Order: sequence, then C-alpha cells, then structure tokens
Amino acid sequence: MNDLSWTPPGPPLPPSGPPPMPVAFSGNRKEFFHLIARGAGLELVTVGFYRFWLATDTRRHLWSNTLVDGDGAEYTGRGKELLIGFLIALAILVPVYLAYFLVGLEAERAKAFASLPLVAFFYVFGQFAIYRARRYRLTRTVWRGVRFWMSGSGWLYALQAALWTLAVAITLGLALPWREAALERYKMRHSYYGDLQGSFAGRGSELFKRGWWLWLLIVGPLAIFIAIPVVKLLHGSPPLLTAAGVVAGIVSFLIPIAGPFLYGAFKAVEWRWWLSGIRFGEVRLESGLRKGALIGLYWKVIGWCVLLGILFSGYIFLCAYLVAHMSGESMEVFFKSQTFAKSIPLLVLIGVGYLSYALSLNVVMRVYLLRDLWVRVLSSTIVHDIEAAANVTARGELANALGEGFADGLDVAGF
Repeated sequence: MNDLSWTPPGPPLPPSGPPPMPVAFSGNRKEFFHLIARGAGLELVTVGFYRFWLATDTRRHLWSNTLVDGDGAEYTGRGKELLIGFLIALAILVPVYLAYFLVGLEAERAKAFASLPLVAFFYVFGQFAIYRARRYRLTRTVWRGVRFWMSGSGWLYALQAALWTLAVAITLGLALPWREAALERYKMRHSYYGDLQGSFAGRGSELFKRGWWLWLLIVGPLAIFIAIPVVKLLHGSPPLLTAAGVVAGIVSFLIPIAGPFLYGAFKAVEWRWWLSGIRFGEVRLESGLRKGALIGLYWKVIGWCVLLGILFSGYIFLCAYLVAHMSGESMEVFFKSQTFAKSIPLLVLIGVGYLSYALSLNVVMRVYLLRDLWVRVLSSTIVHDIEAAANVTARGELANALGEGFADGLDVAGF
C-alpha cells in the first residue's frame, strides 16, 4: 500500500549525460578575404618574405574563431620565428643543393647516379620536416590556458613514412589507407593537451571501405592497359578483351573530367574518417561531413584559375603590344625578330604580372581551400565528453620553428 512507484512499460531510458558539443566558427569571410588580400600585396612588395607573417595572421584568425564549448583557441606563434627557422633551414639545405649541382657539372653519369639517392634523401627529410612543423604548430596552440604539445622522434616518423610509401608504390596505392592510419596513430600517440594524451582510433580498413571505388577507377583502367598487350601476345585478341579495353579507355577519358567530383568526394571521406578517429583521453570527435560537401569548393577554385589565366594571358598580350608600339614595330615583326626576348621593360612587366597572377591564385586557394573548407569541416564536427578536459594539468615545452623552415624550404609546408 505504501509503494506508489510505477515504472512505465518499454525499453529502459539511456543514462543521462552531457550532450555532444558542436564546433562553431565565428569568423567573418569578408574580414578573412581582406586579411589575405592585404597579405598578398605585402608579399608582392617584399618579394615573398611577408608570407611568414601572413601564415601567422591566418592561423590566429582561424584558431581564435574556432569555438569549442564557447571558447576559442589561441595561436601564439610569430612570423619572426618562421623566418628564422626558414633561414636556418636554408643554411642546411643550400650546401646539399650545391653539392648536387657540382656533381652534375663534373659528369652527367654521376649526376644521374646521384639523382635517386638525392630524391630519397629529400623525401625522408621532407617527412621529418612535416612532423617537426606539426610539432611547432601544436605547441603554439592554447585552449583555455592549456597548451597542446608533442613528443616523439621526427626521424622515426620519417622512416615509417618512407617504408609505408614504398608499400603503397608496390601495391599500386592499395596500401594507402593503412599508411595514413599508421602514421596518424604515431602522430596522435605523441600528441598531448596538457597531461591528456592523444590517440587515433581510425583504421585503414575503414578508410579503404569508404574509398575503394576511387582506387578501382584509377588502377582498374591502368591494369587493363597493361594486360592487353600481354594477353594479345599469348592468346590473340578475344572480343571480351577488346571490349574491356574500350571500357577502360572511356573511363580513362572521363576521369580527368570528373576529377573535381572524385577528389572532392574522397577528401570529404578522408576528413570524416580522420576527425572521427581523434581522441584526447575520453574526449573524442565525430564528423558527419557529407561526400559532396567539398566538391563545390574545388569547382570554384578551378573556375577562378581559368579566369585568372585568361586575364594573365590578356595582360601579357597588352604588355607586348604596348612595348612593340613604343619601339615602332608591328607585333609580327616584334616577335619574329625576337626583340621581345631582349626587351627589359617587357620582361619586367611580365615578371610583375606573373607574381601578381601567382599571388592571386594564392588568395583564391586560401579563401576557398583553407577558410571555406575549414568552416565546412568544422560545421560537421561535434565533440563528445568535453568535460574530460576540464581538469587538465599544463605540461610540455615549446618547439622551435626549424621544422616549419625545412618544410617551407622543401616545398612540403602544410597548414
């Protein structure tokens, strides 16, 4: 009579807990465009040296406007650090380039022999630079007063990357998902937020299941083209083989046309897989990025590249016409006599135009494939168990910018 409790029928309710926290971005697109456009102008004036400060300003903008649980991150790196790291890297890399150049002067045969070891050296060194650059960026990232940091060996990472790349080449790209998973596990295992250690739960088999179709589209026609002459030599030309060759040819023709669709879909799959595998203790990320979410960005970049290319071509024609007119010659005579190759004003105008064209392309890439891509990826991401990061103890030391300098000097610099 005293027991008045009543349990409703049906399955038990799930245990109550904090809901997942969406990641938000509060930055203004127009403000970012002005930042990048101004930086491109200063890069033109400083012959590219302002890019270190532009990279720093770009990161500060994106970091500070990325909000997790209402708090933005802080980027504490400085452009001067990147410049010093680049200059130190040049002091190390220039003698290597010079030694290879001297070998080439000594004997073409020796130069050819030295090419393969040199390429292998720079590839391994580039992977080392990528690891150290990530370490620098991580140690310059602070959230809620606690710094991210990174341990581990850049050389050990580079060795693993080289061995996995060899496996990818031998398997015609089939081992790529497992390479990405293995390298990401190493990086995340040595990444920390204060005393909270990172890990990576993504598996290569998961990425392969999501992107096997792309591998089949690329490698399938190639395998058929290789097999056709072999089968013809052994068994003649069966109709089935001829039909397979026609299909492979059509697919090979269509792949470049469909390239932005395929690449955009694959990058969306890769982003979703990578984000969903990140862990820091009990904190984990989850992404719901759709396959078609990034395709439009790549088409916009292609459209701008075509438009800028047309404008640059028109600029060159206009410069040539003006210089030829000032010299009192017709365009036909001007080019037939090769006067244009000795015209200093024309070469200067073309040089300035080319730098402006290249910097305009950089503006397009940074707006669409950096800022807009960043926003679309973040808008699909949620954070689970964020409260596990509430009582973290600060740890870790700052890393120098030498890795960024090496990555810039080897043209493998990532964001």
